Amino acid sequence: MPESIYDALRESHETQRSLCRRLLRSKPGTRERLDLFTGLRIELAAHAAAEERFLYAPILMDDMGLDSSRHALHEHHQIDELVEDLQSLDPRYAAWLKKARELSEKVHHHLREEEKKFFQVSGKILGATKKIQLARQYRRDYTRMRRKLEAE
Repeated sequence: MPESIYDALRESHETQRSLCRRLLRSKPGTRERLDLFTGLRIELAAHAAAEERFLYAPILMDDMGLDSSRHALHEHHQIDELVEDLQSLDPRYAAWLKKARELSEKVHHHLREEEKKFFQVSGKILGATKKIQLARQYRRDYTRMRRKLEAE
């Protein structure tokens, strides 16, 4: 059976969860902490851009998906702001770890909500063929965005 948009998204969700867990366990002032944060920042940004283009946008166009897509977009914005906050803090100090915990909690909350609620709502709106087509488009854009962000 061909991959659906939800299979592709869940793969990135698992990566995000793992990076969050590892980041919170990392030692202050280490290269590992910086590398994990960079990896998480890139993963979140590439995933969000591709997901917004190839899942949220089509769902936003349907009355039934309006509220849930707006809510999901709002949470992406909150995550972006937490990442920006972290970039301005020193990763050696407690304030950074506190903000990293906040980011991790927001990411976990968003992924849970998306998988339990948004996927169900959007699943009623999208047809089977569209779900497969969106998976391909998402993957292409996600890969392109990762490359772009890694090069910056």
